[in-house]
Amino acid sequence: MVAWSPDPDGLRGRVALVAGATRGAGRGIAAALGEAGATVICTGRSSATGSGTIRSDYDRSETIEETAALVTALGGVGIAIQVDHLDSGQVAQLAQRVVGDHGHIDVLVNDIWGAEVLKGPPSAWNTPIWQHDLDVGLRILRLAVDTHLITSHHLLPLLVDRPGGLLVEVTDGTAAYNADNYRISVFYDLAKVAVNRLAFSQGHELAPYGAAAVALTPGWLRSEMMLDVFGVAEDNWRDALTTRDGLPTAPPGFEASESPRYVGRAVAALAADPDRARWNRRSVTAAELAREYGFTDIDGTQPDSWAQLH
Repeated sequence: MVAWSPDPDGLRGRVALVAGATRGAGRGIAAALGEAGATVICTGRSSATGSGTIRSDYDRSETIEETAALVTALGGVGIAIQVDHLDSGQVAQLAQRVVGDHGHIDVLVNDIWGAEVLKGPPSAWNTPIWQHDLDVGLRILRLAVDTHLITSHHLLPLLVDRPGGLLVEVTDGTAAYNADNYRISVFYDLAKVAVNRLAFSQGHELAPYGAAAVALTPGWLRSEMMLDVFGVAEDNWRDALTTRDGLPTAPPGFEASESPRYVGRAVAALAADPDRARWNRRSVTAAELAREYGFTDIDGTQPDSWAQLH
C-alpha cells in the first residue's frame, strides 16, 4: 500500500470535458477530475432526463447525471449534457454551449467507445474478417474512431485558444503493445491502433499552440460491465478470485485489475503537471503514470496488469 490522497484543489478552476463519461473509464476519469476540484462536463448518450431518442448501444442503467453527481460529491462541479458523439451537429451544439457557459476548456478526454457488446464474447474473438459481420465491424470503427474525430474537430478550438491545453485519447493497449499483438478482430485491432495514432497526429498539430495530446490505456478495468460478468461489485471484487464449484470466477490476472478511478487519476495527474507537454504524442498506461506521479488506485495499490503480458 502507498500513502497517497488526491489534492482537492489541484485542478480547481479548470474546466474539463469527458466525452463518454457515462460508465467505465469515462466515469472514473470524470470522478478523478472531480476529486481534484475541476469543473467536469460529462457527456454521453445515456441520460435520465434527456431525449429518449438518443440511445446507447448498451441496455444499461448508468447515466451521465449519475456521473455528474459523483463529480460534485467528490468536490468538483459536475455538469451532465446528453450528446451522441457520432452526430456532428450535436457535437457542434455542445461546443457552442460550452463556449457560452465556460468560454474555454483546459482538458478534453476522448473516451467514447460503446462497442463492448459488438466486439463479442471471447468465443467470438479471432473470427477472420471474411467471416465477421461486416456491418458490426464497421459500427465498431464508427463508434471508436469517427466519434473521436468528430469530437476533436468541434471541441479542440476551445482548447487551443490559450497555451496549456491537454487532450487525452483513451484506448486499449499502448502503441508499442498493439504494434506487436493482434487484438480480438481486424476491426477491434484497427480501432485501438487508430486511437493511439490519433494522439500522435493530433499532438503534432497541437504543439504549436502549447497544447499536448496523450494516448492513455487503463489495464484490466473493473468497469460496471466487467464486475457484472464476474458477479461482484467494486467493494467485493476480490471475491471473483475465490473458487466457486471448484473453479475461480475470474481468470488468472484479475488480481492485477484496476478500478476506473485509477486511469482517472492518471488524467488528473497529467492535467496538474505544469510540464505535461513532455508527454505530448506519447502512448502510456495508467500504471506507468502512477509510478511517475505517485498516485494510487482507490485501495492504495498501484496495479499493472500490462506488466504480466510482457
